Amino acid sequence: MDIANIPHTTPRKSSTFDDYTLSEIRRAAATGIYDIRGGGAKRRVPHFDDLVFLGASVSRYPLEGYREKCATDVWLGTRFAKKPIHLKIPVTIAGMSFGSLSAQAKEALGRGATLAGTSTTTGDGGMTPEERGQSQTLVYQYLPSRYGMNPVDLRKADAIEVVIGQGAKPGGGGMLLGQKISDRVAEMRTLPKGIDQRSACRHPDWTGPDDLEIKIEELREITDWEKPIYVKVGATRPYYDTALAVKSGADVVVLDGMQGGTAATQEVFIEHVGIPTLAAIRPAVQALQDLGMHRKVQLIVSGGIRNGADVAKALALGADAVSIGPAALVALGDNDPALEAEYQQLGTTAGAYDDWHEGRDPAGITTQDAALAARLDPVAAGRRLANYLAVMTLEAQTIARACGKSHVHNLEPEDLVALSIEAAAMAQVPLAGTGWIPGKTGF
Repeated sequence: MDIANIPHTTPRKSSTFDDYTLSEIRRAAATGIYDIRGGGAKRRVPHFDDLVFLGASVSRYPLEGYREKCATDVWLGTRFAKKPIHLKIPVTIAGMSFGSLSAQAKEALGRGATLAGTSTTTGDGGMTPEERGQSQTLVYQYLPSRYGMNPVDLRKADAIEVVIGQGAKPGGGGMLLGQKISDRVAEMRTLPKGIDQRSACRHPDWTGPDDLEIKIEELREITDWEKPIYVKVGATRPYYDTALAVKSGADVVVLDGMQGGTAATQEVFIEHVGIPTLAAIRPAVQALQDLGMHRKVQLIVSGGIRNGADVAKALALGADAVSIGPAALVALGDNDPALEAEYQQLGTTAGAYDDWHEGRDPAGITTQDAALAARLDPVAAGRRLANYLAVMTLEAQTIARACGKSHVHNLEPEDLVALSIEAAAMAQVPLAGTGWIPGKTGF
């Protein structure tokens, strides 16, 4: 037999050792350091796309969009705060620090949130005058680092969010590399300029929920019991973390799934620690229901929220509001294909750029380089964000009306079915076409 004429089998690549995995092994072998990036988990996990709504037909009646009202407002902090927050829409802006973002980006987030009638959040590193000046409703994050924290700014805020963890890195602290620690950032954080910063992974003055209860009492006293107190946790053990936050005195629980973004951390952390947002909501809601606190202590869900359908699904599963981070940055102008040539110079492409820690963002958003930051017009970017928030709200309203609901908070698990067994089990709604909830009911 002529060996040269034997047909060759098409080469087959490993699904375990795919191209990206091979490139990461080579990079690690060449550098001896782990990879750092921003954003959230990029792996495919069950998400809101795996759920669909059951619109009204004969057994339910839809609402007429042009004649019948469907409200979208939400109250946050009604449990103990003297001044709970009333927002026009159930979509808030998550905490993203000045340091990880430019001052122009922080101002744009405040402007966009104000135009849309919602809140924005400071993030690590303190409160900037631009952000406070342009944010009608501003939530102040109280983090383990305590960077920039002072009682004056706590009192200036409209709410305080005690951050226990993030979905992208539950159990881990923040990173801000030296190239982003400018003179202003260094002064606000009391850090040396140009030196890498790594935040603590836990608060220095408590070790458990009993100490958290004491800290919440201290924050209430500092702010004369006016401000709602949020507690933010990364999604890992959502039932117990939610229950303990409630018992510690929280007005609001913020639950961040593994698709939630971060400024910078190890990629192995982002992809392999924490659970998907979809898997976290129902246990958290169950904890609130078991304590008789559902809707009394509000639940904000974040991590991979992209559109009005995601908003509606999170609310139907029991959340009171959602929070967005990376999606808000895209609305400002992050990863814009118009900047493709510059992204390629950085060794990436529009839609994949996540080296936020390097501070070379051509969109002027995740940078402290003055020339790059000046590219972002905070007024125009704020308008884009407000437009995006308006569309998300209209989409959620459209779905709620189609399900016969006069308020988006009237959406419920009964309005949903799942398209996969995994999503059905996580969301605890039936697999489409059956009455089966895996682990809950029979066929």
